[in-house]
Amino acid sequence: MKRYALCLLALFVLPAQADPALITAARGQVGVTVIYDPSYQSLRFPGGDVAPERGVCTDVVIRALREAWGIDLQLATNRDMKAAFSAYPKTWGMKTTDRNIDHRRVPNLQTLLRRVGAALPDSTDASAYRPGDIVTWMLPGNLPHIGILSDKMAGDHPLVLHNIGAGAREEDRLFDFPITGHYRLNDAARARLQTLGRP
Repeated sequence: MKRYALCLLALFVLPAQADPALITAARGQVGVTVIYDPSYQSLRFPGGDVAPERGVCTDVVIRALREAWGIDLQLATNRDMKAAFSAYPKTWGMKTTDRNIDHRRVPNLQTLLRRVGAALPDSTDASAYRPGDIVTWMLPGNLPHIGILSDKMAGDHPLVLHNIGAGAREEDRLFDFPITGHYRLNDAARARLQTLGRP
């Protein structure tokens, strides 16, 4: 009976397992991407990327999804924006798509993830968050930010794999800033994203 109770306790305490490939791909950028560089750059299409030693928060997610699951967010964002341009933010005065930068903007990725069915309610409850989830925040100065949750824990919540200004890092930052989005690529959402993000 005692062993059974301990097993039940473990089910409620231990974080749910995520596909380790996504987390491994994000963690693999730590020590490689060492420069935060938000400059506009012309990229090849599809499969474009800035130099691996530099990038922004979105590049952590872009590179992890590409390496782990073969999903090209540059292609997926471009395809979905062309299909439903009015659904995407007009924050930058865009009149049409720009495949060099659209996928590197957090509000666009929020829209894309919501449209493929990955959105979950925002929460300040640590138990709502699982390794492999994608989270967005609003930093001081109204700067949107995005990261992937790690399988390493800080107490009751996952660490964050992200680039907040000093290169890719794995840090305890989940509740440091207001959360503006919480996304989980379950099988259905991942399949939709793969349909958009594979040539």
